[in-house]
Amino acid sequence: MAALTCVVLVGPQGSLNIGSVARAMLNFGLKELRLVNPAVSHLNDEARRMAVKAVHILEQARIDPDLKTALADCNLALGATRRFGKYRRDFLHPWQAAGQIIDLADHNRAALVFGREDHGLSTDEIDLCQRLITIPVDDKLPSLNLAQAATVCLYELHKARNTGRDKSRPHEKTMAPGAALEAMCRHMRQTLLDIDFLDHQNPDHITRAFRQIFGRAGLNNREVQIMQGLWSRIDWLRQNTAQHNKRPSGHHN
Repeated sequence: MAALTCVVLVGPQGSLNIGSVARAMLNFGLKELRLVNPAVSHLNDEARRMAVKAVHILEQARIDPDLKTALADCNLALGATRRFGKYRRDFLHPWQAAGQIIDLADHNRAALVFGREDHGLSTDEIDLCQRLITIPVDDKLPSLNLAQAATVCLYELHKARNTGRDKSRPHEKTMAPGAALEAMCRHMRQTLLDIDFLDHQNPDHITRAFRQIFGRAGLNNREVQIMQGLWSRIDWLRQNTAQHNKRPSGHHN
């Protein structure tokens, strides 16, 4: 079986694309679609026409106000992007991303995240994904249509689920849900700001590096709790040091 997997479309702008993604999901055995602040209706005639027999996926789609909410219960979020930059590194190809999902325990939930048709996922949205996917294409036309990109990733996941790898799965993982990981990262950011480890003018330069480290590590609940304990201990030490320094010095006659 492998982890439950949902498809998340962030700010989709075309009803035809939404319908096409729903159809591809049914083709490859997925049924849970989440739409983050869609710019168009996912239930209009265009979307229904493209979905064909997958209209029920559209009708059951969950609408979320932001990506953070959409990923709160997901143990692994893989964001698809074709943009490369300082904070977009360590890319997986679709077949490698499928392997990451297959290695999760059955009770975990994974998300394949796709951005807007015109400019994809923002840097802040990328921060919410533990791993990034890029699809190798020819340089003459490096961008894929949203539905095409989703179809490639869904095909690779379906193929991985129907090979010997899914049957053996020797390295099954259980990862912390997105909400717990995000809470830990927010705590980390504030703690590191408080002790002046981060540049107050550009704190996310270092925190994004930490996020990438944690994303590659695939932290489980216990590991997230350990990190939370570390930040809490640093907070306690800082507060107690500050209180000690404020105490008046003793006077001796």
